[in-house]
Amino acid sequence: MLTLTENATTIVKTLTTQAVDSPEGGLRISSPDPNATTFSVAVAPAPEADDQVIVDGDARVFVEENASVALADKVLDAQLDDQGAVHFQLGLQA
Repeated sequence: MLTLTENATTIVKTLTTQAVDSPEGGLRISSPDPNATTFSVAVAPAPEADDQVIVDGDARVFVEENASVALADKVLDAQLDDQGAVHFQLGLQA
């Protein structure tokens, strides 16, 4: 199952709080097919029916069914650049 770094947890919670006014909101990661190596990321007000829901502290991440296979052994990290833009990175879990 996908895990989050401390930075990712903080940034996901901040993005979600700013974008949706719902405690059910989170960051949704999706993919067009299970073999894809690129993913779409968007803030969502709630998970979709088949999403895997990952809760880390106050952060919620929804992983779409196709993406969950590719991300099962990954860790999500996030950083802010000098202009305040968020950059997500994936790495292998230890």
